[in-house]
Amino acid sequence: MSDNSSAISVKNLWQVFGPNPEKIVGSPDAELPRAELRDKTGNTAAVRDVSFDVAPGEVFVVMGLSGSGKSTLVRCLTRLIEPTSGSVVMNGEDIMKANDARLRELRRTKFSMVFQNFGLLPHRKVIDNIAFALEVNGVSKEKRHARANEVIELVGLQGFAHAYPEQLSGGMQQRVGLARALAVDPEVMFLDEPFSALDPLIRRDMQTEVIRLHEELGKTMVFITHDLSEALKLGDRIAIMRDGAVVQMGTAEELIANPADAYVEDFTRDVPKSHVLTVRTIARPLADTETATGRTIPAETVIRDATAAVLDANGPVAVVSNGNVIGYIKSRDILQVVAGGSPA
Repeated sequence: MSDNSSAISVKNLWQVFGPNPEKIVGSPDAELPRAELRDKTGNTAAVRDVSFDVAPGEVFVVMGLSGSGKSTLVRCLTRLIEPTSGSVVMNGEDIMKANDARLRELRRTKFSMVFQNFGLLPHRKVIDNIAFALEVNGVSKEKRHARANEVIELVGLQGFAHAYPEQLSGGMQQRVGLARALAVDPEVMFLDEPFSALDPLIRRDMQTEVIRLHEELGKTMVFITHDLSEALKLGDRIAIMRDGAVVQMGTAEELIANPADAYVEDFTRDVPKSHVLTVRTIARPLADTETATGRTIPAETVIRDATAAVLDANGPVAVVSNGNVIGYIKSRDILQVVAGGSPA
């Protein structure tokens, strides 16, 4: 994917904290493990040579354990933290070359952020919290309130326009945060663990809300989380970070079917594979002794959803992609994955 076709293109991004950080990038010390680098130079490489592209309208999830560098990364993308080196291009514009005035304009109009800490203004009503960025942009009260009412409707805050933040639950406050981010109609949204402080049920509702909003609006989103189930639910693609570097990037199916190393495998161990993998991953050639049943199933069908049909077939079922048979599956193939095994 080239810069021209990407909503976001990140190349060789580094963030090093400590004395003379620019001297670390490209030096032999840059290859040292994090603890050794800190002991030798006093520097910490929070983001290490990270590159990726995000397609327009994609939900790109960055996940990892605490300290993996994921939150530092998203702050570098918006230059809330100045990267040590590398490039960040958004919709064709090199963010690294933007001066302070242009950067402020970009933050007000082109991209928006939603944080774990809601950051609402306690003395302002919901409608004025949502309209705040528009107010800063010089939009008239009538127009900014009209836009705020539109997004209030969009995120399910009807009836709360004139409430104060303290009168709302955590989930409702985060809806205000989402609405405020949407009010300027941004091209890109950055969400940094926005739901991690919420109770599990509310968190699940808010995840569903993000999916619904994405389906309605098609916004490009970079979503940061430490929760694999959240990543699997929301992400078109997922990048897993460790010690500042991306150790694997791909779809949920790619990560679970082919983990790059023990770290990724440990992350995905408890995920029911039958809920994520498609029948494409277990399709195999028809053996000489086998006779196809004549039944077919689309290659993109999730294994869990294919179970009943394959078990009922009593023989090999053809897996079809774009009208072509790419292999066959039998009940034992399905049952192996459902029982927790890996695809053969």
